[in-house]
Amino acid sequence: MSTSTPPQKDLLVIGELNMDLILDDVQSFPELGKEKIAGDLNLTLGSSSAIFAGNSSRLGLAVAFCGMIGDDDFGKTIIPQLQEYGVDTSLITVTNKYKTGLTAIIRYADDRAMVTYPGAMEHFALADIPEEAFGQARHMHISSIFLQPGIKEDLPAIIDRASSAGMTISIDTQWDPEEHWDLDFEHLLSRIDFFLPNEDEFLNMTGSSSVEEAIDRFQPYLTDGTVIIKQGTRGATYFTSDTIKSIPGYTNPDPVDTVGAGDSFNAGVIYRFLQGDPLERCIKFGNITGAVSTTAPGGTQALTSLNDILHTAKNKLSITDSDDFTS
Repeated sequence: MSTSTPPQKDLLVIGELNMDLILDDVQSFPELGKEKIAGDLNLTLGSSSAIFAGNSSRLGLAVAFCGMIGDDDFGKTIIPQLQEYGVDTSLITVTNKYKTGLTAIIRYADDRAMVTYPGAMEHFALADIPEEAFGQARHMHISSIFLQPGIKEDLPAIIDRASSAGMTISIDTQWDPEEHWDLDFEHLLSRIDFFLPNEDEFLNMTGSSSVEEAIDRFQPYLTDGTVIIKQGTRGATYFTSDTIKSIPGYTNPDPVDTVGAGDSFNAGVIYRFLQGDPLERCIKFGNITGAVSTTAPGGTQALTSLNDILHTAKNKLSITDSDDFTS
């Protein structure tokens, strides 16, 4: 990246795009040959990457999104929604070869099940990312690698391009539907700045029964990067090559929806990182944005602006620490 041409964006998000069909208050788990009743239905913009991009934009970052959607009704819904969040959609490929992806979410009182049709996201790869995309932002975030086999295969080359352009890099693999967890984590963790799994993902990808055991397995892979393990209301545990520490979280006593809370955490962390904040302050703010996310349905409705986030944190969740981020 030429030093005479500074990046136009703060953040380039590379990832999946799909709609979420949400069935709420389902009576019991579906059974073959039997019909169950849902109490409510919503069709919203889904995908970890889109939630992260939208919330990062509303925090004040200049965000560009690079992904693939079908030339269909779902695809035509996604782009205006991202634009409404303030996200630059000019790098999104619209194809008539594949359909836009869809995730059906069946929610019960205390848990949920998901079925995803990958569609276009399954075919998205490095060849679909314009070369100039890597020079136009300070930071690159990639999510949902296991839903995007093309991105998964091309990941080393994508990281090389971003690093050569002077970008910092964060990755959240999300869950592996096949539970193979077949990434070269040793190589990956030595090349990126932030790795952002949740606790369940972290235990499964390391084949461990405890966070301590999992850290022991991955810590030798780190050089300058940081792994941040999302742990819900318990907060987050981070480790570097020589440090392990937990940062307490915040509790919403009456959560409306936890969908997208992890992506909202990621947005908070990367936002503060790009402001030049120290690591623990970044994680503390991520804990705030993750908690605030649970005060409204969907992954993007609660995080409307930085001021609104801090107001909700203080007045609805009694998080007095939010005052630390008013300036």
